[in-house]
Amino acid sequence: MRAFTFALALGASLMTSAAMADITVYSAGPGGLIDKLAAGYTAKTGVKVNVFQATTGKIMARIESEAANPVVDVLISASWDTATDFAKRGWLTAYTSPNAATVPDFLKNDTAVAQGISALGIAWNPASGTPKPTEWADLAKPAYKDLVTLPDPAQSGASFELVAALQAKDGWGLFKDIAANGAVVAGANAEALNPVMQGAKAAVFGAVDYISLAAKAKGESIDVIFPASGTVIAPRPMMILNWSKQQDDAKKFVDYVLSDEGQKAVAATYLMPARSDIKANRPLIADLKIMTVDAAAVYGKRDATLAEFAKVFGK
Repeated sequence: MRAFTFALALGASLMTSAAMADITVYSAGPGGLIDKLAAGYTAKTGVKVNVFQATTGKIMARIESEAANPVVDVLISASWDTATDFAKRGWLTAYTSPNAATVPDFLKNDTAVAQGISALGIAWNPASGTPKPTEWADLAKPAYKDLVTLPDPAQSGASFELVAALQAKDGWGLFKDIAANGAVVAGANAEALNPVMQGAKAAVFGAVDYISLAAKAKGESIDVIFPASGTVIAPRPMMILNWSKQQDDAKKFVDYVLSDEGQKAVAATYLMPARSDIKANRPLIADLKIMTVDAAAVYGKRDATLAEFAKVFGK
């Protein structure tokens, strides 16, 4: 009888342990955001979150390396192309969160929903002594000679989409003018922004907005300008992997990120919240002219676009 009672207790303990198993979330930055979301989710549910935060490229490499024994339950990428790719591979679970009702249709589908959205703009240092730019082409003017940086589109998915959209609209002329004016391709997004904040350069062509807006809020000499001619946005898709053994908890994590509390945390990082009913202290999608990007066409010729970009900038 004692042994039977022990067995029942052990079984109950194992069931509780299984129900409270951790979930693992891989997320592109900002790092402070995923830490806050993980802590908020744990406070609400009691389920702990193991977080791996890195660039989208490093996250993809980690997932590929774990192919024989995948551990990630929820993935948050900085590029919607990831969601498209993973859906084609059959890696995603279909799920529509009840909290996604006010997420615009173009920011969600059966297997992915935006956590938040960034946009690309011109990050300009008002202390640089240069005139305030209003259009992309302004950075090809003599006042910006040798004073402009660009994120490398080979390292930044958002930068690549901007390059592709502008090239599709106007050809390579704008980029040739920018390059002839001494613009420098300076690595990923942070590497392009840092020289501008430090005063060595005047402006970033194609800066990820939330990084610059957060820096401005901390007192850095930086403004963000969204050209009236148009820019691109970068929705950050959340996906539940179909190999996850914690499907219910993974769904609850997505629900939490799309809750009022979760979306306010997103807005606090100067990303645009995915939900249209959440306010943010920054321009929102309705305030911007968005250039449409045919993702399938754009990414289908990615190598050729990057090769031509490298040729223009002498890389």
